[in-house]
Amino acid sequence: ADLENKYNAVIGVYAVDMENGKKICYKPDTRFSYCSTHKVFTAAELLRQKNTSDLNEIRKFSAEDILSYAPITKDHVADGMTLAEICSASLRWSDNTAANLILQEIGGVENFKVALKNIGDKTTKPARNEPELNLFNPKDNRDTSTPRQMVKNLQVYIFGDILSDDKKKLLIDWMSDNSITDTLIKAETPQGWKVIDKSGSGDYGARNDIAVIYPPNRKPIVMAIMSRRTEKNAKSDDAMIAEAAKRALKHKQFGLVFEEHLPECTPLYDIPVRKGLKVSVRNGKANETYTVLKIEDG
Repeated sequence: ADLENKYNAVIGVYAVDMENGKKICYKPDTRFSYCSTHKVFTAAELLRQKNTSDLNEIRKFSAEDILSYAPITKDHVADGMTLAEICSASLRWSDNTAANLILQEIGGVENFKVALKNIGDKTTKPARNEPELNLFNPKDNRDTSTPRQMVKNLQVYIFGDILSDDKKKLLIDWMSDNSITDTLIKAETPQGWKVIDKSGSGDYGARNDIAVIYPPNRKPIVMAIMSRRTEKNAKSDDAMIAEAAKRALKHKQFGLVFEEHLPECTPLYDIPVRKGLKVSVRNGKANETYTVLKIEDG
């Protein structure tokens, strides 16, 4: 609650540690505008419908299809793009035209609803295409979901048996190396941890990030952080998502070990030994220290 007060926002967090099944929950069933996070699940449904060889098929589109945010598709009106390239553009760059092309390919919003119901998702409420789905109203459930459901859907598609292993690898690849999310959950994960994720933003300062976090030598953590602010024209704040992720990952429930920087020890040979002082063996390692409890004569 103090984080919500700090940012004047509503925040929902749900995370599952697949190593031990433990969970972190804060308002996990509150509804939020899902914004561009849906792009993971529309791409996953396209993968379910298609053979991997189909992904090399080219889809053409017109200049009229190009939306205001289409950093990749805007350069391919003349030549079109393969389905694989369209999926990559949607997930890596959040290209809205690419997202609509995927929705069209899987049969539109109605078929997307069916696909979600088929994986057990009775919570998410798809209703519109990009960019209208980002027009959120707190009294309107269209194009909303919950942190808990986002995590469940990630688990189904990435760790379940809906997709074959080769298709899972493609989905994971499209969610990887995404620099536009570096300031979100990834910002609070230690160096050497792999993170795949998809972010989203919209009205009321909505900011979301759904992710799979891979600490070394253990099973991953699946996390969803969703948020909105109180004013329609409020700006989103990436720092809020990063701080929520930091608190979740460092929660004792998960028992994760973070390598914190320790200051180097400098030996001071001329300082007299006294009770309470930290000392080390003269020819030993400087960082292996002991506390002096008492001093005996001789």
